[in-house]
Amino acid sequence: MTAAERRQLINLAYRLLGSVTEAEDAVQDAYARWYGLPRSRQEEIRSPGAWLTTVTSRICLDLLGSARARRERYVGPWLPEPLPDSAEWTRAVGADPVDQIVVDESVAMAFLVVLESMTPAERVAFVLHDVFRYPFAEIAGILDRTPAACKQLASSARRRVGAARAPVTATGRAGVVRQIKEAWEAKDIAALVGLLDPAAVMTADGGGMVGTALRPVEGGARIAQYMVAIADKAPGLELLERSVNGTPGLVARRAGVVVAVASFGVSDGRVSRIWVVRNPEKLRPWAGSVRK
Repeated sequence: MTAAERRQLINLAYRLLGSVTEAEDAVQDAYARWYGLPRSRQEEIRSPGAWLTTVTSRICLDLLGSARARRERYVGPWLPEPLPDSAEWTRAVGADPVDQIVVDESVAMAFLVVLESMTPAERVAFVLHDVFRYPFAEIAGILDRTPAACKQLASSARRRVGAARAPVTATGRAGVVRQIKEAWEAKDIAALVGLLDPAAVMTADGGGMVGTALRPVEGGARIAQYMVAIADKAPGLELLERSVNGTPGLVARRAGVVVAVASFGVSDGRVSRIWVVRNPEKLRPWAGSVRK
């Protein structure tokens, strides 16, 4: 097994599960099953990489099925685990799965949130075909459905992605995020309202471990007031402009510890969506020092 194959599996599993920790566990499970096979069975398998991809996908499919029940017990909204840019953070040396994930449009927070709205089968079919270019004949074997049925699943998922996608340039997004940061630091409600779409929605994930809004905050004015209230309650909060899942975002630190990571959806020059992850378990990859 090559390092490239393992990296490919980590990338696949993260996109399917939205969690670095669960992705790593799924890949470890797949490898354990491979090494648990008799040598004679291993020798019969012409492509171990393809076998591991199939097994990893099926493990993820099972996890996605059980995740719905787990999410019903989750305190507040559930958001995907945010990814830092390894070029911006110095962490402990080791085989960190975060450093193996290729950051592109398919890991953007907006994209992962849309994936969460899909059925497990839709998600697997779409990610395998549209992101990793697997043919439907192979996906059929993984999902135990016909190639035509898998094609239909991917098509349905594609419509969801298309409906939710709001194209914006990275430069435009970075400028808006910087203005949000400055207005937030100044506690300028009027400026924040001007930067937020009137129908904007902010979703926060604390997992019941830290205080945060248990329901999405809707409306630009309400979000602006909420943001300023947070700033008033958290003296010493430091805001950093950093890449989050490959797009401009904000990282909040207090006493050198990352306490929140925010991603933004920008449309027509205004912020239309804010996703804030505060669950400490999802912020472990951000435990490091900022590179100058």
